[in-house]
Parts: sequence; C-alpha cells; structure tokens
Amino acid sequence: MRSFGTTIFAEMSALATRAGAINLGQGFPDSEGPAAMLEVAVETIRSGGNQYPPGAGIPELRQAITTQRADRYGLSYDPDTEVLVTVGATEAIAATILALAEPGDEVIVFEPYYDSYAAAIALGGAVRRPVTLRPEGGRFTFDPEELRAAVGPRTRLILVNSPHNPAGTVFTRDELEAIAAVCRERDLVAVTDEVYEYLTYDGAEHIPLASLDGMRERTVSISSAGKTFSVTGWKTGWLTAPAPYVRAVQTVKQFLTYTASAPYQRAVAYALGNEAAWVEELRKSLEAKRDRLITGLDAAGFTTYRPQGTYFVQADIRPLGFTDGFELARALPEKAGVVAIPTQVFYDRAEAGRHFVRFAFCKREGVIDEAVQRLARLR
Repeated sequence: MRSFGTTIFAEMSALATRAGAINLGQGFPDSEGPAAMLEVAVETIRSGGNQYPPGAGIPELRQAITTQRADRYGLSYDPDTEVLVTVGATEAIAATILALAEPGDEVIVFEPYYDSYAAAIALGGAVRRPVTLRPEGGRFTFDPEELRAAVGPRTRLILVNSPHNPAGTVFTRDELEAIAAVCRERDLVAVTDEVYEYLTYDGAEHIPLASLDGMRERTVSISSAGKTFSVTGWKTGWLTAPAPYVRAVQTVKQFLTYTASAPYQRAVAYALGNEAAWVEELRKSLEAKRDRLITGLDAAGFTTYRPQGTYFVQADIRPLGFTDGFELARALPEKAGVVAIPTQVFYDRAEAGRHFVRFAFCKREGVIDEAVQRLARLR
C-alpha cells in the first residue's frame, strides 16, 4: 500500500484548513438528514440498542433493503440470505473484491474512478484494467469496443459506478446493455456502486445493472445511506446479491469489521421506509445547487460538464490558461480561497484527466455563491 499514501481528500482538506478556504473538494453535505431518522438513532442509543448487531445486519434493515429494491426496481432478494449490511459502500466494495477476485485476477474499472477502488484491488493482489470515460456530447461515456478489448483470460470482475463519481454520468440503458453483454459472454461478475442512486437530474433514470436480462445472478449491487440521507459519517451501507456471493463476501467482512453501528442501522431501516419525500426534496435541492455552481463556474471561465447525477461537476481548466489540474488544485486555496480535487488522480492514464478539476455542490447556497465569486479572480 506504500504507493497509495495519504488520500487526495485528506491533502486537499488540510490545505483548505490551513488557508481558510471554502472546501468544494470532499463530497459531504453541510446540512443534516431527516429529523425523524436522526431521532430514531438517538432513541435507539438511549434505549440500550448499543451492542453488536447480527453480522449480516439487523433484520429490520435487511428487510427494508429488500423492500426498497423490489418497490423501486422490481428486483427480489431474500433478506436472510441475499443481503449484507456493511460499514459503508467502501467496505462492501473492498470485501467483495477480496472475496471474489483471486491474486492475479483482473478487475475492469471505468476511469476516472473513485480512489478506493484501486486500493481494494491492490489489497486483493488483483490487477486493474481501466476503460476510459471520455467527453462526448456534453457527458462522459465509454467505447464499447474498448471495453471488450479490456477483457482477458484472467478478467473476473467489472466494477460499474452509476451514477458515476467523479464524471457525473448516469449510464443509459444502451450503455448498460453493452456492459451486460460483455459480462454474459465472458462470464464476468459485475460489482455495481450505486450510492448516488436517488441523486439524478434532468430526468436521468438510474437503472440497476442487475435488472437487465441475465444479470441478477451475476451482479453484486452496492449502495448506502450516506448520500441518500445526508449522513455520510454513519458509514452504513449494504449489498444485495445471490446467496453464494453474499456468503463469500460475509466470510471476508467478518474479519474486517464483523459488524457495526446498531443505532444507525435501525434509523436507516426507518428512513428507507418512511423518508422518500425528504429524499426527493434533497434531489431537487441538489439539482438547483448544481445549476448554481455551473453558472458560476462558467462565468469564472471554466468549461463545465453538466452532471446527470452525484454531488460533483467536472470543470475543464484550459480556457483559463491552466493545463495541470494538480498544480491548480494545490494553488487554488491561496489564489482564490477555494479547494477542488484534481481529477487526474482518479485515472491510470493521468493525461486523460490532467485538465479537469472536480467541484462539489452539496453545500449551502451561500457557500456556493461565495466560492464562485472567489473563483472569478482566476480570470
């Protein structure tokens, strides 16, 4: 793990603190989740629900997860054998890769990719095979032939993040069908990171890969409460998959965290069943904040890509005369009093993302307005 070192988020957040800068780097909201959900967690703590929950997760949460998948996507899972509660989606992804990829196996990822993917693949002794998302028609997408060419005799898994962090892409049905065809033809297991499943904009529809023909039996679907209910610090996630995959992942997980967060699990079970209206208001609010940030970034001279989902906007820095996102991100706290994330750190082929930085819009309107006023200095 020496090559991974300190994460880019820790480095940029430290820069923000030292410079007193506005942090539009790390993706966490500055508002709280549903009040009733928070109260369930408090009441569970007060009433003594603070000991180890079952390793697979409390039954109420596992049932709530299966109900959500069935009601929203028409996917049926057994709460006793096909659901596993994890310490956030990050643990679910890591434990799945450790369980299903042997040393030397290959894992396909779409770059830019969330940084924990590379670390989890390295921990498992597997090999990363990137497929690059490139701008086309105002959004980021992939070449299906490049995806097919990335599959080799040792390819075991394909890791699919949609809605996609950091590109903001929500894969279309046609794009997902192309991925599914490769999985079926080459006998691959899909691992889907769907943590932004509710946070889509402009009418974009999130379609779980597992809902496509022949994919439920070869897909591990992962999501979490952090982004959906604005409680990123709760680290309460889950996966749904056929029972043999769940058993394999739980075998690994029991020696990572075993279990966690009994009060939060109970609160999330409540929220999944009762806070759909709150989540829809959150989605609308984030869509408006996205537009607010894009308007400001465009006025400041960036070229922006309008995300269809997530918390993030990709901004091309070249119109402002900059060519290296890492250099600009390190200079921004002093130049403009704002922190962003250089997108190139999420690529194997860093050159493909060298001219992008990522800004988060999951902040209060006043914070966004102040940030874009500061960024206007760059012109």
